[in-house]
Order: sequence, then C-alpha cells, then structure tokens
Amino acid sequence: MRLIQFELAGGARRVGLVDGGLVREVRDATSTRELALAAIAAGQSLAGRIETLGLGEAHDYALLLAERRVLAPLDHPDPAHCLVSGTGLTHLGSASARDKMHQQNLGDDAALTDTMRVFRWGLEGGKPTTGQAGAQPEWFYKGDGGIVVRPGADLPLPPFAEDAGEEPELAGLYVIGDDGKPYRLGFALGNEFSDHVMERRNYLYLAHSKLRFCSFGPELRLGELPRHLSGFSRIRRDGAVLWEKEFLSGEDNMCHSLENLEYHHFKYAQFLRPGDVHVHFFGTATLSFADGVKTQPGDRFEIGIAEFGEPLSNDIAPAEPELRAGGVGRL
Repeated sequence: MRLIQFELAGGARRVGLVDGGLVREVRDATSTRELALAAIAAGQSLAGRIETLGLGEAHDYALLLAERRVLAPLDHPDPAHCLVSGTGLTHLGSASARDKMHQQNLGDDAALTDTMRVFRWGLEGGKPTTGQAGAQPEWFYKGDGGIVVRPGADLPLPPFAEDAGEEPELAGLYVIGDDGKPYRLGFALGNEFSDHVMERRNYLYLAHSKLRFCSFGPELRLGELPRHLSGFSRIRRDGAVLWEKEFLSGEDNMCHSLENLEYHHFKYAQFLRPGDVHVHFFGTATLSFADGVKTQPGDRFEIGIAEFGEPLSNDIAPAEPELRAGGVGRL
C-alpha cells in the first residue's frame, strides 16, 4: 500500500491511496500524521485505519504531479516539530569502494581513517541479534520541516554552497505517539541533497555540508522494507541524461540493520516528544560527485525504485541569501 499527501485545486489537503494511475482519497483524512495518530489511538495499523475509514473520490495522479500539488508524504503543521536527520556509512558501497576497504590494513586500527574505522565497526557490529544494541553509526542533523521541498519543486542552492550534490536514499517516516513511543509509518524515496565539496575539504565540515534542503516522496510505502532494492539515480541537463547509475538499498546492501539505525536515533529522550514527526535518511552508496560530476542550476535529479511507485524529481535553483556577513543585529 502506498500513500501520498496532496492538495485539491482550491488548496485543501487530502491523503490519498495510490491505485495505478489514480489516487483515491482516504475519507476524513487531511494529513498522514493525523491519520497515523488516530491509528495508534485505536490500536490499529495504518492500513487497518484506512480500511476502517474507506476511500472516496479519485484523482488523476499524473495531473497532481504535473501541477505540483503532491506534498511530502508526511509533515507537521508546525515545521519546528519535524526533525530531519540521517545516518552515513551504512551501505556496503560499490565494488571499487569495497576494494579500497580491503586494501586497508584491517589489523592495524591506527592505519585507518575515521571514516574507514566507523565503516568497519558497522561491518562487524551493525547487525546485532534482535533486541540488542549494535555498533553506533555516523549520525547527522539536517534541519527541521522547513528544509523539506515537495516532490517536483526546486531544491534551493544557497550562494555560499560549493556543491549541489544528490544523495539517493531511503527515508524512514515516523510519528511519536502519545505514549512517547516512536512508530514507523513506512518508507519513502529521498534526495538528501548535500555539499560534497565542503565535506571533502575537511571531515569536520560534514555538519555544515548537510545543512541543505532535501526532498522525499512522492509516496509513502507502508509495511516492511524488502531486503534487496534496486533502482536508479539520474541527472538530466537540458532534457538529456547527464549521468545515471544503479541505486541499491535494503538490508542486504547495508552493513547496519534498520532496527539498529532506529535504536541509535530514538535512544535519545529529546527525540521522543509526543506528536512530533521524524524523517530519517538511511544513507547511500551512489553519488554522481564520486564520478566527477559537477551539477549546476537547472539540472534535474530523478530517483526511482519500482517498489516505491513514481520517482522523486527535483531541479536545482539558485536561492537568495537569508543572511549576509555582518548582518546579525545587536540588542
């Protein structure tokens, strides 16, 4: 089952069930978050809650996408209560990356970079026995709900950015119930847009490089994640394909289990505030930057996996600075 959030022509919001080329409205549902909280309160699954409510009017899915009326599949009415975060060094990577890993002196911990050391910890302890805490992954903060752009919309490129690089990933979508427990609704395609040039300058700039806009969706896939997923990551320039590569995910292609990644995010009490929404990116091993691609405004990112329905597409567009140097006021 796959859901979207979308707007009617007049701007009213709806939750819809994807049914081939149509989207059927879920009756009495104007947000995925409220639908999920109602399901938790009723002791139902999200799919069960939808079955209880029933389906209503049908809409042309292609038209909703073309008119950019499809929203991110999960949000919060107050963006400050939506936390966007992620983990890195979670996927096994390409053959060349693995070869490089094997060339390291794995018997000499001092010979490893911090990156390779964390990656090795994941390989050795990222998939513990169920109910056990495994190796802690790299973790980063990306922003709140204000940095999420809807599917099809432009990803703003700030003037201080040194790169505008895509990161095709899967994102876990969560709501914190009134009981303070995190509930996973499902998964969505994501573009964890980052600045790889800044990150390459010094690994301590990783935190800066992640403070960019992002997008996820258009669809929320309910249920468990298939262990192996194969899709594509593509960049178009002036309508032509500039770069394309296979995008692999699922636990068979990862050195951490989803359960382990979730534990190391939600173990922090400040992330368990009832009613809050969490969007957590699970990492990637596919980057056009690694192949020497330099993106520019006007380029279009396309990320797709068949099991997630329609692909996620976003263009790059320059943005005006929110603050200039010396622009902080004094009181």
